[in-house]
Amino acid sequence: MPERCSWCGEDALYCAYHDDEWGVVERDDRALYEKIVLDGFQAGLSWIIVLRKRGNFRRAFEGFEPERIARYGEADVARLMQDAGIVRNRAKIEGAVASAQALLRLRDEGVRFSDFLWQFTDGRTLQHRRATWRTIPAATKESRAMAKALSQKGFRFCGPTVCYAFMQAVGMVNDHVKTCFRWEALGGGSQRAG
Repeated sequence: MPERCSWCGEDALYCAYHDDEWGVVERDDRALYEKIVLDGFQAGLSWIIVLRKRGNFRRAFEGFEPERIARYGEADVARLMQDAGIVRNRAKIEGAVASAQALLRLRDEGVRFSDFLWQFTDGRTLQHRRATWRTIPAATKESRAMAKALSQKGFRFCGPTVCYAFMQAVGMVNDHVKTCFRWEALGGGSQRAG
């Protein structure tokens, strides 16, 4: 059995997420929007809770198509507040709508969401050499800069800690520990080391 980062434990769903998704480079605008919204829903919770509900979130939020969600009104928010399959938090639901609207405004300005986000790592994966999970910070200068820029553009539930979790998940940083089999597979030690 391969050695993994300790945070995923032995839960099969968590291990599959760790092995197949976490830290893999993502540049698709819709997928990035989904991930940052779900990371916002995670705030104050464990990621495994949101991960177990991800299918329900995708159904409830119509595949996380920003164009659809940007048009959500009070009836949609009320519908989502009644959906026991997701995390029912009005502020986070309204934040998902506001963030979709902000993404579309970026697009109207001629800026791809992916390009906007990846600018904080100069378009590359920052390769870290973490010995243990405990040495990984909750936020970094890059995640603080991203959070500030997103907030200025109208995105919600994208604070520095949420942004850093997002950066880890979408491959902007490689925070697999050095002993994890995924660290080297995702370029461990190459490019910019942090």
